[in-house]
Amino acid sequence: MNAEGEHAEDHQTQQEQASPEMVARIRESFDRQGLMAHLGARITQITPGRVNIALPSRPEVTQQHGYFHAGAISAVADSAGGYAAYTLFPENTEVLTVEYKINLLAPAVGDHIEAVGTALKAGRTLTVCQLEVFGMLDGRRKLVANGQQTLIRVNPSER
Repeated sequence: MNAEGEHAEDHQTQQEQASPEMVARIRESFDRQGLMAHLGARITQITPGRVNIALPSRPEVTQQHGYFHAGAISAVADSAGGYAAYTLFPENTEVLTVEYKINLLAPAVGDHIEAVGTALKAGRTLTVCQLEVFGMLDGRRKLVANGQQTLIRVNPSER
């Protein structure tokens, strides 16, 4: 990690792009999430094994001191990781969070926060993702939370 809280691989060009079908599947699922719509979150990047979600700053997502609320931070981190895993799942499956842990490292301030979910290990049933949340202020990026998440692949008949 460098001084800005970014991993070295963030600066490398990602070779693999998401297919139009994958992007459509992820966006269609995301659009069905009432909480993400309520919060005002939007997906900003989709690549295989990685999804970024931005949440603009507004009073409805802050706590009493004006920082982004831990619940809002956790919600967008959970969704970013879930969709990062989902990019690696077969077309006719779904994703559910089994568990996650998040550490709040600094007060989250900025124009918006950006949650980045990255698949670390994708298995047949369980997938583990890294969660990072950055405060974005005037083009600068500061790591404000990180965590880890376990997700399960679910077949529609198992729901």
